[in-house]
Amino acid sequence: MNTVRVFASAKLNLTLDVLGKNGGYHSIDSLVTTVDLCDKIVVRKRKDGLIAVQMHGMGSESIPPEQNNAQKAGEKFVEVFQTTGADITVYKNIPIGAGLGGSSADAAGVLRALGKLYGVPLSKLKPLADELGSDTGYLLYGGFARLTGRGEVVELLGEPPRLDVLLLCPEVGVSSGMCYRKSDELAPCTPHTEEVLSYLRSGNLEWAVKLFSNGLFPAARALCADVCRAEAELLGFSPLKVNLTGSGSGVYAVFETRELCEWAKSRYEGKFRPYLLRTANVKQGLKNPFSLGEGEDGETE
Repeated sequence: MNTVRVFASAKLNLTLDVLGKNGGYHSIDSLVTTVDLCDKIVVRKRKDGLIAVQMHGMGSESIPPEQNNAQKAGEKFVEVFQTTGADITVYKNIPIGAGLGGSSADAAGVLRALGKLYGVPLSKLKPLADELGSDTGYLLYGGFARLTGRGEVVELLGEPPRLDVLLLCPEVGVSSGMCYRKSDELAPCTPHTEEVLSYLRSGNLEWAVKLFSNGLFPAARALCADVCRAEAELLGFSPLKVNLTGSGSGVYAVFETRELCEWAKSRYEGKFRPYLLRTANVKQGLKNPFSLGEGEDGETE
């Protein structure tokens, strides 16, 4: 086995309660789900101990290696498990700086691919993932989950609610650090995660969606005018809810049906790139958007 291919899924925050600081980090309580938007990662064994990463798409070619989480993940894997290295190619489809967890997804995907290549189980990869980013441990598994602590405590919740979403992605991202600092200056938002989860468990999806919230939304609005513009444009289609994912700048609208979502996308005439998304439980099979004939979770050679 010399080559492994995997798909690294984007995530949406359905809720994100910011609960204050603990040990220098912000504590959160968040419901997250993976969606059918993915990066493709191809990993090939090397005979030496080097990790060589090539990035393609979404402007990722300009990311310096020392700032690239895919590079960091590969180097950490080799250091910890004392394996030989790998040539890694990342084909990006997830927008950068949109709050979709693309960087964390790539790190998680590299760890999963190297784990397959060198026979290391996921359970041993979680500590490495947590060192690489708050979402990375969750994105090793994907699906529907509740994240607490600084995001490293993952409670998998089974099937995600079926949601059809129109996402708008401004070209200008929002720095997570700046967004959290700005949030500290503003009035705290009311937590909604527990209430949303209660409605979902009772089968009342519409009420749950109406309570989707993100405690970083006010800060993101204050930092990025495009976040405000994307929100206003989506509200013009009268969806069930408009929400921010992560610290932005991606803003999404949830519609009652796929048809309404498609209708809104077909009539959108703004400047932001629109994405039509659906929640996906990657543990039970994610439709391959790349149509390359590979299995749902990857392929070995």
